[in-house]
Amino acid sequence: MKKVVIPILFALSLFLIPLINAAPCELDVSMINQDPYPAIPGDYVKVVFQIDGIENPECGIVTFEIKENYPFSLDPNVTNKVTVNAGTYSRSYSSFYLATYKLRVNEDALEGNNPIEVVYGKTTGPEILKEFDIYIEDTKADFEVHVKDYSYITAELTFEILNIENVDVEALTIEIPKQEGIQVKGANKKVIGDLDSNEYTTADFEMVLPEGETEITLKIIYTDSINIRREITKQVTFDSSYFSGRNGTQKSSKWWIYVLVIAVVVWFVWRQVKKNKAKKKRMMERHNKGNKH
Repeated sequence: MKKVVIPILFALSLFLIPLINAAPCELDVSMINQDPYPAIPGDYVKVVFQIDGIENPECGIVTFEIKENYPFSLDPNVTNKVTVNAGTYSRSYSSFYLATYKLRVNEDALEGNNPIEVVYGKTTGPEILKEFDIYIEDTKADFEVHVKDYSYITAELTFEILNIENVDVEALTIEIPKQEGIQVKGANKKVIGDLDSNEYTTADFEMVLPEGETEITLKIIYTDSINIRREITKQVTFDSSYFSGRNGTQKSSKWWIYVLVIAVVVWFVWRQVKKNKAKKKRMMERHNKGNKH
């Protein structure tokens, strides 16, 4: 009897020991990267999640996906759910899987930490819900632009640019692209420099503008706080009635009149003096001839 029982117990132990020693499936997820940091409203952010524990074959088939909730979403036709066969990564000396997503950030997203939820687990077990934070900061600037001054004599137009957002910008550049009805003389692009929030600056261009109202298109190019070069297009209304016939223009015109009058007077005096000299010379010549006789 003992000879029969011992082999059976030995066979059962060979079967049960692997089951007893098998490590339980323990999955964990962490977010290891966000690019850019901070994320920008109306732009994309790349996030990378690391799924740990998939080296254990006991986990079977592991699934992972994000929950699309405001302010984050995926583009249409982009695969969300990731499926991994556990145990396969131990062969390549990897104990984790990296899941990368390119998320669109809603343009109305609030600044600060915004939560994003992920769901993961093995297909034979319950799903696990975990939440992470993605930091958002609005680094985009906006500007108010208007025509400060224009001279019809010099054809110099001055724009005034006000930074109306709560962000500072660097390497601010103003460009006037080619457009119908406007002639830019000389450089059509001016580098202004840095401009802090709620501060203003000016930019001068030599431009020939028509009478009446004209829409001027200009580009504002700047570098934001995370070193991204951005561009805004603005439409600025120029109304010639505000700048024609001004006192400054009239005074300038009168100045040229004064110069012209003075020049005429000087010429007239010079001519009279010259005539008088010629007359005296002729009289002296006659007098000298009379004395000879």
